[in-house]
Amino acid sequence: MKTYVPKRDEINRKWVVIDAEGKVLGKVAVEAARLLRGKHKPEFTPYLECGDYVIIVNAVKARITGNKFTDKKYYRHSGYPGGIREITYDKMLVKHPTRAMTLAVTGMLPHNRLGRSLARHLRVYAGPDHPHSAQLPEAHSMD
Repeated sequence: MKTYVPKRDEINRKWVVIDAEGKVLGKVAVEAARLLRGKHKPEFTPYLECGDYVIIVNAVKARITGNKFTDKKYYRHSGYPGGIREITYDKMLVKHPTRAMTLAVTGMLPHNRLGRSLARHLRVYAGPDHPHSAQLPEAHSMD
């Protein structure tokens, strides 16, 4: 018996909306990464893009546990000596409200060209509105 590998035309992609209001940021990110990757589908193939498009709304209203609101730090480096920059989670929400959620989800995807391609299927919005109503997205429950 041969292993089934789906062809590009056989992969059905849906648009899914996740409402992050009141939910823990990491748990929303895990679910979004699972949907982007396609692990919820029986035709999942590790090296193919077989996941869905994911829209996360109310990213600013996601909960974060413990003292992470003031203690969690995000780092980036310019590539120059002494070019490291750090910003805390609370300041990140003010300056870039969707970036914390985006970094959480992309950190859970593969760190290669497949992961970069899957990250383009993610849309994160700070508020409850999104411009993707034409794609007829389905609401996703995380229960």
